[in-house]
Amino acid sequence: MASSEQSGVTAEKFLGMKGVSAIGQQGSNESTSGRKLAARLPRFATHEWSVALLYLCLDVLSWVVIYGTVGWFRYDAYYSTPFQFFVIDLIQLAVIVAALYFVGGYDRAVEKRTLAYATEHIIAIVAAAAVSAMLIYSAATFDQTMKPSRGVLLLSFMIFLPVSLFYRRRIQNYVVASSANQAFLVIGSGTAAIEFYEAYKNSPNGQHLDFVDVTDERVGEPIGEQGSSVVQGNLVERLDALGERYAGIILTEKANSLSTQLLERLVRAQFDRTRVYTLESFYETHWRYLPLDIVDPVWPLQTGFQLARTSPYHYLKRLFDVIASAAALIVCAPLFALIAVVIWIGDGRPAFFPQERVGRDGKPFTLFKFRTMRSRFDTQDEDIYTRDGDPRVTSVGHWLRKLRLDELPQLWNVFKGDISLIGPRAEWIKCAERYERTIPFYHFRHLVKPGITGWAQVNYPYGESAEDAVEKLKYDLYYIRHYSLKLDAMIVLKTLYTMLFGKGR
Repeated sequence: MASSEQSGVTAEKFLGMKGVSAIGQQGSNESTSGRKLAARLPRFATHEWSVALLYLCLDVLSWVVIYGTVGWFRYDAYYSTPFQFFVIDLIQLAVIVAALYFVGGYDRAVEKRTLAYATEHIIAIVAAAAVSAMLIYSAATFDQTMKPSRGVLLLSFMIFLPVSLFYRRRIQNYVVASSANQAFLVIGSGTAAIEFYEAYKNSPNGQHLDFVDVTDERVGEPIGEQGSSVVQGNLVERLDALGERYAGIILTEKANSLSTQLLERLVRAQFDRTRVYTLESFYETHWRYLPLDIVDPVWPLQTGFQLARTSPYHYLKRLFDVIASAAALIVCAPLFALIAVVIWIGDGRPAFFPQERVGRDGKPFTLFKFRTMRSRFDTQDEDIYTRDGDPRVTSVGHWLRKLRLDELPQLWNVFKGDISLIGPRAEWIKCAERYERTIPFYHFRHLVKPGITGWAQVNYPYGESAEDAVEKLKYDLYYIRHYSLKLDAMIVLKTLYTMLFGKGR
C-alpha cells in the first residue's frame, strides 16, 4: 500500500484535468492503468455509491451485448417475440446482479483483485447460471413457443464471467489510486481511539489516519507506539477544509461528550459529501464485525435488529432448512455409507461422534459428526481445542475436516430443528460454559439458532484459544445484528469457497 500512496496522484488531478499528458512510472502496471482510468472518470466518482453504479451499468451493458450477440445466431428458434427475449434477459440480469451483490461485487470497500474474491465471483456467476437455467426451463414447460438453447445460455455466462471480473479489477485499481492520498480524520485520542488505531494497523486498510484531539490535551503525542501517528489539533480548521483531503470522518468519542456546535458540523458534513462513521458503523461497514466495546446488556433492544421482532424470513429459513437438509440427506446417503466404511477400515468403530452442544436460548442438544479423532477428550484437564497437526486427528479425519465432510451428519440435526444450515457455531457445552464465565455478553450468541456454517466460520480461522473465541464472537454478533437473506447467501458462497479450496481444519 505504501507504493500505491507514493505513486498516487491527488483527487484534484483525477477530477479536474481533462487529460493527463504524462504519468509517473513508479508502482505496478496495474496501478498506472488505474490512475489513467481515474483521470477520465467524472467527478461523481468520488461518491461511495458511484462505483457501485458504474459496476451495475457495466454489468447490464456487458450482459445485454454478450447475451444478445450469442442469442442472435439462434434467434428464430429461441424466442417467438422480441418482448419474450427481453423479459427472459431481464430475469437473468436480476439473478446476476443479486448473486454479485451477495459476494460484495458492488461494494466499493471489497478488494476485488484478490484470489479469494475472484473465487467468490466465479461461484456467484456459476450459481446465477444455474438459477437462470432453472427459471428459463421452468417457464419453457408452460410456454411451448420458448425453445431455449443450452449452448447460448452456457456460452453467454462463460464469456460474461471473465469480462465482469476484468473490469472490476481495473476499476479497483482506480479506487485504490484515487484514495491513496486521502486519509481518515479520526476525532478523539483517548482509549477508544488507541484501540481503534491498533485494530486499523492490523487491517487491510491502507489509508492514513489523522488523529485530532478535541481538547488539545494530547497534541504532539503519538497515538500508539513510537513512530505511530501524532495527535494533532485545530479540529475546526480541518473541518473547514475537508474537500478531497479526507475519505471520511471517524468519531471515537461519545456523542454526549461533544459540543452541540461540533455535532452540527458533523451532521452537515455527513449530508454534504464526507461520510461520518461512529466506531460501530466503521467496523461494520469496512470489517464486517462488531467491536465488543459497544455491546452492553441492552444491546439487542436497539433499533435495527431483525431479531427484535418476528420476521417472515425466520419461517422461510426454517422451511428452506427442512427441504434442503432432507434433499441433502437423500442425495448424500451413498457418501455417508462410503465415509463410514473408510473410517471403520482406517481407525475402527464408531463412525459417528455424538457430542452435547448448546443451542438456541442455551438449550442443550446432541450433535452428530463423523468421528475424526482417535479418542474422546472428556476430562477437564485435556486440551479442548483441536490444533494444527493435532496427533489425535486420524489420517482420514484430517481430510474429512479439511473438506468439511465431517460436518455432513449435522444435516440430521438441521432436519430435526436443533440447528440451522447457517448460524453461529454450536459450541461444545464445556466450551460454552467456560466462555460464558470469562467473555462478557457471550450468551448473546444463543439468541439465534446455531448453524453448520456461519459468518464467523467463513471469516476467521479455526479457534484454538479463548482469545480466538472473543474474535469469533465479534463476527457472530455482526451476524445477529444483520440477520438477513443477503448475509446468509454470502455465507453460503464463502462456505463453497472454503470447501473447494480445502480451507477447513
